Amino acid sequence: MNELVTIIPSRLASIRLPDKPLELINNKEMILHVHDAAVKAGVGEVFVATPDEKIKEVIKNANGNVIKTQGDHQTGTDRIYEIFDKTLNKKPKFIINLQGDMPNINSNDIKNLAIYIKKKFCDIATLGSELLEKKEMNNKNVVKVSTVENIKNKGFSQVKDFFRLNSETEKNFVYHHIGIYAFTSDSLINYVSLKRSNLELKRNLEQMRALENGMKIDVGFVKSPPLSVDTKEDLIQIKKMMEKND
Repeated sequence: MNELVTIIPSRLASIRLPDKPLELINNKEMILHVHDAAVKAGVGEVFVATPDEKIKEVIKNANGNVIKTQGDHQTGTDRIYEIFDKTLNKKPKFIINLQGDMPNINSNDIKNLAIYIKKKFCDIATLGSELLEKKEMNNKNVVKVSTVENIKNKGFSQVKDFFRLNSETEKNFVYHHIGIYAFTSDSLINYVSLKRSNLELKRNLEQMRALENGMKIDVGFVKSPPLSVDTKEDLIQIKKMMEKND
């Protein structure tokens, strides 16, 4: 087994866009696009973690690794921990939690994140990109991350905060957060042992649990952000983007 694994939590019961992992983009399911990008990154084994039989069948039919999980996990990180704990017996030293709703994620960005977490500069590493438009700044569906330094120049910097809407958005060192996290094994074990925090619940951002408990999170810059599909409008947009580039 590789020292690093990528685990993709995925479920059908999305509130805003039910069944989105099975939506077809260029005649391929969204979850399969994400899975294939992770495999292409070539940084270790890839697993899809799902409570749903339909998702399991899609990945299984593509000869991918898929594990049926419990259905009552509160967060995606809790779901990947089940695989890390019960299937992988806590053996991997590094774990990437890749969200299953980013079908145009760049494999090189996954690879660069894997390289960084192995340096053990932080407990958790993630990614961010430029906020491209005014409407993104005022869009609560676009999660923002603020950093200590300019990651566009530096590459990686320590995270100060995550938020959806904030008067600080237009100031320096605020970026569009991308839903991918790399953990050391110790940090993942620590994270799931913590109670859900106040800001995690208030902002509906599970990464706040780590920040509020003093865990160090670093974020790296990527030039082209993947689109996180949360709504029907997002789905229409991603289909146009990926069909155009096909």
